[in-house]
Order: sequence, then C-alpha cells, then structure tokens
Amino acid sequence: MDAQQARTILNYMTQVWEGEFPATCKVLAAVPESGREYRPDDKSRTAWELTSHLAAGDIWFLDAILAGNFAWDPDVDKKAQAANPTCAQMAAMYKETFPKKLAAVRALSDADLTKIVDFFGMMQQPNVTYLGFANNHSMHHRGQLAAYLRAMGSKVPAIYGASADEPMPS
Repeated sequence: MDAQQARTILNYMTQVWEGEFPATCKVLAAVPESGREYRPDDKSRTAWELTSHLAAGDIWFLDAILAGNFAWDPDVDKKAQAANPTCAQMAAMYKETFPKKLAAVRALSDADLTKIVDFFGMMQQPNVTYLGFANNHSMHHRGQLAAYLRAMGSKVPAIYGASADEPMPS
C-alpha cells in the first residue's frame, strides 16, 4: 500500500467512524444505572460489561493504531470501569476521549499508516486498515447494547433512522 492509498483509507474511515460517534454516544448515554446488571442470557455480558467494553474498546483500538502495535491488556475494561464507575461516567469519558484519539490518528505519518502491523498473529496488514476493523467491532457491540436498552427500561435512540422511542427531527 502506498501513502496516497493509505491517506484515502484514513480520510474515508475516520469520516465513517466520526459519523458513527453520535449514535454510539446516544446508546452509551441511554444505559440506565438501574439496568447495569441486565443480561438477556447467562452467556451474555451484562449491560455494564458491554458499556465498558464498547467505550474502552474503541479507545483501545485507536491507541493500538496510534502505537502501531496491538498489545492486549486483559484488564483494559476493568481499568476503564475503575476510572469511570457509573454508566454516565463511562459515556462521558467516551464522548470526551474518542474525538481526541481520532484526531491523533488523523495526524499519523504516511510511514505509520502504511506500516505492516500484526494483529495477534491472525493477520498482518497496513496499520490504517485496522480503522475498518475497529469500526466494525464498535458497531457490533453498540448493536448488542442497543438491543438491551428497552428490556432495561430505557429508550432506544435513533441510530440510522427513527426508532419507536426517538422520531427523526422534522
């Protein structure tokens, strides 16, 4: 991959992820503290576990892209939970931190973007391509969490169009 291709991917994927950011913020903000232990099945994560995994996971992916190295810390979600112990605090951390990290990714050098980076031995790709993988991971967990909301007594925000709880503005 050359620098021009990497910049094209960078510009496109950061715009896509920036476009997803408001919906992710709305879903995170809709998680009620009273529902944090909700899980639809014993095999499922709790709403709190999903909330912290979504918020901390997005930041972790951006940090890994910035570092050009995917090093897993099994306690990343626990550290985020300790620093942001309520659903509202986790949502606020995400809303504040994500744009700064995305801006830093946009400022990466051509060499940083085109560098081949290993993802836990499963794939080796130019660093910039992990933005797509990270966005897909985020949308996957946001969808899971959004599906929990009504069952927890919350409202489902509009994501790609109106929801039964949030009509589109006129």
